Amino acid sequence: MTTEATLDELETARAAGAEVLDVREGDEYAEGHVPSARLMPLGIVPVRAHELPTGTPVYVICASGARSAQAAEILQRAGVDARTVAGGTNAWIRSGRPVETGAPRS
Repeated sequence: MTTEATLDELETARAAGAEVLDVREGDEYAEGHVPSARLMPLGIVPVRAHELPTGTPVYVICASGARSAQAAEILQRAGVDARTVAGGTNAWIRSGRPVETGAPRS
């Protein structure tokens, strides 16, 4: 079963340097994302799961929660302590928290 994190838990973890993984598509990410979130679209998560840390939680976010739940399940099977973020990026933005725009950095 996938662990779900609240926006407050994500904010605290992010401030402490936790990995935030955005599994939306690049155009969605460019429109607005959690600062420091790493883009890894859902379709490539299975082949890139090995790039993520296994010793600390990874907070997985999408637009509203459906894709992040799928990605978190894939990552958990790969040994990653993945936690899906309740409400996703849409909830993050609605809450007034900071947002970055633009394409991911190379």
